[in-house]
Amino acid sequence: MLAGIEDEVQADHSTYTKPEEVEDFVKKTGVDSLAISIGTSHGAYKFKLKEGEEVPPLRFDILEEVERRIPGFPIVLHGASSVVQEYVQLINQYGGQMDGAVGVPEEQLRKAAASAVCKINIDSDGRLAVTAKVREFLAKNPGEFDPRKYLGAARKELIALIKHKNQAVLGSAGKA
Repeated sequence: MLAGIEDEVQADHSTYTKPEEVEDFVKKTGVDSLAISIGTSHGAYKFKLKEGEEVPPLRFDILEEVERRIPGFPIVLHGASSVVQEYVQLINQYGGQMDGAVGVPEEQLRKAAASAVCKINIDSDGRLAVTAKVREFLAKNPGEFDPRKYLGAARKELIALIKHKNQAVLGSAGKA
């Protein structure tokens, strides 16, 4: 179970996947992929950090044991947005209130992508990119009301983010 909020579902704490249960679960359910809990969390406020604290590392020991028990089986990570700080800062600069928003470092996602993890969910990153650019555009162009203009800027930024993630983080560039 992942902590955080996604749509109308909220959980206050995470429960790590128990590797000893995954093989039996996969056999009994017939799933074709498995989302595991190794320290990710839904939303833009994944970790409640005190001053000077760093994001806790993902539990790669659990991932490695899951891979050992079900070799080659496709693994999914939910709640793995990096919560790009550039976007958080832009949102805050232009009227937002996202203090304390922090996500999974990209270097940890790169490591996960090099394993049996075949799908990494990063929806919050896309939401942040769009929100940041819409806020920035409207603040700099207060008389503008044409969504084609402010959404155009947001779409360009979202495309740039997705390209970056595919090429530099998720390991999916050139695999379509």
